[in-house]
Amino acid sequence: MQLADNDPMPQYKFRVNGGPVTVDSWDPDQPLLYILRNALALQGAKFGCGLGQCGACTVLMDGKAVRSCVTPVKQVAGRAVTTLEGLGTPEKPDAIQSAFIAEQAAQRGYCTNGMIMSAKAVLTQTPHPTLEQVKQGLAGNLCRCGTHTRILSAVMRAAKA
Repeated sequence: MQLADNDPMPQYKFRVNGGPVTVDSWDPDQPLLYILRNALALQGAKFGCGLGQCGACTVLMDGKAVRSCVTPVKQVAGRAVTTLEGLGTPEKPDAIQSAFIAEQAAQRGYCTNGMIMSAKAVLTQTPHPTLEQVKQGLAGNLCRCGTHTRILSAVMRAAKA
């Protein structure tokens, strides 16, 4: 996009965690992840691979799991984004967050954001999933910690809550 020196910086309006936001960006293809972390100081979504393959950057957009590292800000305009910070609070965590805590489903923790956000999308779409549906819903998230069994237990616990 070629802009003259006196053109105003383009703005993108959308909702994050229930509240309206307006962000400026010269680059309409700037990844949502950078906007969330740098402009909005929301640190839940992590930079992993930068290619949308590992899932560490997963957020919900209109209730569906998306990889924020490959989602351009122009695609988010007018939409609703939910980050890990928007699910619950330390005092009152979301059911999926509570289940991850109860099952001790985090070890290193870098993948946890993506696992929780993908699990939330699965549970929103299928409130009482089978174990196979949960496995399919989390299949795109990479984890080197070896806590997969606990993660699956946490999602099934949250489905019962």
